[in-house]
Amino acid sequence: QVHLVESGGGLVQPGDSLRLSCAASGLTSKYYGIAWFRQAPGREREGVSCLRLYDGDTYYGDSVKGRFTISRGDGKKTVYLQMISLKPEDTAIYFCASGDTLTTSAILLPRQYEHWGQGTQVTVSS
Repeated sequence: QVHLVESGGGLVQPGDSLRLSCAASGLTSKYYGIAWFRQAPGREREGVSCLRLYDGDTYYGDSVKGRFTISRGDGKKTVYLQMISLKPEDTAIYFCASGDTLTTSAILLPRQYEHWGQGTQVTVSS
């Protein structure tokens, strides 16, 4: 059974950095990808970034390119989202999700992901 647990959220000021972690267990397929999504109040869930575990390819949403970096821990069971130059519009609940055999053209769409964590709140405010 796949289990995902996010951590690292918090309250930061504009321009600050933050690193989120997603601890994954129960991944049995070699073709899994781990993605980060976020959802702000009253808005749809937005794809932030994805890391395909089997080839290391990474993908980013347009709103975070150049500011966020997704990476895998040495043990390969933790995926990180390093966020820099945070803006108030980055405020949201951040979720990690796992999906098997992802379609590249739709890799940041929630429908491709079967398992989700409980989310961690990120608030960017002065």
